[in-house]
Amino acid sequence: MVRVLLIRIHNKLLGFSIIQVNMDIMTNKSTKLEKVGFVLVALIVLLQGFYGTFAFIDPTIFSAIRGTELFSSMDADWVKIYGSRTIFITLIFGYLLYTRNYIVLMWGALFAVVMPITDGLLAYEAQAPLKVVAKHVVTIVYLLIIFFVLKKVIAQKA
Repeated sequence: MVRVLLIRIHNKLLGFSIIQVNMDIMTNKSTKLEKVGFVLVALIVLLQGFYGTFAFIDPTIFSAIRGTELFSSMDADWVKIYGSRTIFITLIFGYLLYTRNYIVLMWGALFAVVMPITDGLLAYEAQAPLKVVAKHVVTIVYLLIIFFVLKKVIAQKA
């Protein structure tokens, strides 16, 4: 590894440091486990981006697929709100993946487990088909796999 000294961007008018970044640049190639972690995160980021976009395009069908059908088409705004927040999360995690911030991605994957847990419970309470609830359980397992893979990647890099 080559340690890059502190990079400082100074505001010439005010004369103080606005941004200070400490970066490590890897001179060796990514390990296979890092590539696996990258792909696992990329897949869920792409899926969430699709969900966010789909929620805007057809909120009624999207909510039915997710297991909580709308009682009224007037409630579609709430699905669109979900879509905007999902796109926001997609952009954040996409950026973290792009910058290879595996520590934040690792914790984000663990903390994100709360979403499929609550979604699964809501789908179950709405008497959604078992396959819908099972998708949420699979998502929990997938997020935990990402957590443990990235934890191992971080340990290897230390």
